[in-house]
Amino acid sequence: MRRNTPGVVGVDALVPALISRVERFAAKTVIERLEPFVLDRRRERLLSAIGARLESVQVVFDAPHDPHNGAAVLRSCEAFGVQHVHVVERLEPFLSAVSVSRGAEKWVDVHRWASADEAVTSLRADGLELIGARPDGELAPEDLATIPRVCLVLGNERDGIAGDLAAACSRSVRVPMRGLIESLNVSVTAAILLAYATSGRAGDLSPDERDRLYARGLYFTVDKAERILEDLDAASPRA
Repeated sequence: MRRNTPGVVGVDALVPALISRVERFAAKTVIERLEPFVLDRRRERLLSAIGARLESVQVVFDAPHDPHNGAAVLRSCEAFGVQHVHVVERLEPFLSAVSVSRGAEKWVDVHRWASADEAVTSLRADGLELIGARPDGELAPEDLATIPRVCLVLGNERDGIAGDLAAACSRSVRVPMRGLIESLNVSVTAAILLAYATSGRAGDLSPDERDRLYARGLYFTVDKAERILEDLDAASPRA
């Protein structure tokens, strides 16, 4: 997929504008105002999905070029409850194809970094171990579930993981294959490895983060949510 294909947009054009509109209010205030307008089954679905989401599994995508792959990785992260995706943009901005992401961008937080050093410093400060996805990795996919806090590092479609980011990885993981090809598409690799990395983990978002996402979910669910909230003080402190 070309970067100038219709429906390919930058991360700022996905939904951050809508998210910022709801997150200008305290999450608990949004919940108080909007929850009465949501059916019980929708409320239960939101709370169940948010309660299972993970902060202990994260993803770094190194200089993605193809918008299809960018969107597919976001979709896989959403499907497996991974809350945080980090993109090292290097020479070009991260783009996503909305026809592929299918709304995953509403729920996944995308963090953009101009350099690998910035991303690595932040991730290590959060206690995450960086594990590179490589065809010759020493770890098997099931090993990822045993790492308490893991960040899966995915490489560029053509060049793989750049040297500076590869050097920051303590270990690497492979997807075992029986065929003659040497590697899988990066988005397929991401989906397989995330399925293993998230297996058996209980949701671990903080209560404040859960409230933040629940307020967001209510905002996206309730018809005319903005009108319901418009009388709130936009300058009120966030929760």
